[in-house]
Amino acid sequence: MNSRRLLLAALLGCALSAVASPKLELSWKNPSYTGGAFHNILVLGLNGQAANRAEFEDRLTAALSRPGTSVYPSYEFLARPDATPIDMNDFRSLVREQKFDGIVVARLTKRETKSTYVPGEVYAPVPYYATFYGYYSTLYPVVYSPGYMQTEKVAQVEVNFYSTRPPDGELVWTGTTNTFDASSAVKRIKDLSKIICEELEKQKIIAPKSK
Repeated sequence: MNSRRLLLAALLGCALSAVASPKLELSWKNPSYTGGAFHNILVLGLNGQAANRAEFEDRLTAALSRPGTSVYPSYEFLARPDATPIDMNDFRSLVREQKFDGIVVARLTKRETKSTYVPGEVYAPVPYYATFYGYYSTLYPVVYSPGYMQTEKVAQVEVNFYSTRPPDGELVWTGTTNTFDASSAVKRIKDLSKIICEELEKQKIIAPKSK
């Protein structure tokens, strides 16, 4: 009975993890872009809490860094507490002065906390339906347990990669994630940095990292 309950829990856990992690649902590269490689990149988290923005910028900066390419988090140049807008005149001056040729900017397009009622009854895998005894032994711990409210934090992120070529630069690539579980901000930021970097490599916007 215990092994069956463990198997059921494991299957449910796998199902949840399959939809919980962030992945790219949209990836588009500008076919008109004819510029060369990028050597001086600014990473900018556009919204969200300042601490999470800084964590994201640090993670993505580390992931994008390569020999011959300098990458910087925006917080090194711009002091932005929570919900503080960017002065575009100051930002233009920063890009010129630091000679950034690329900007990676990310924003939260969805951030929600939702509660779902989880009923006490959970259905078991098909093999345990073969006999009443197997069925009952597997299901009784959950059939007779009360339901509960489950609170989930979900988010969706859009990421754009811009060239800063005069006069105003141009969009090189854009990507949008699925709606993912955001209950662990640090872990999701790590996951996001990884998939963004892998896609930029795949699109040949940045070079593969040396091993």
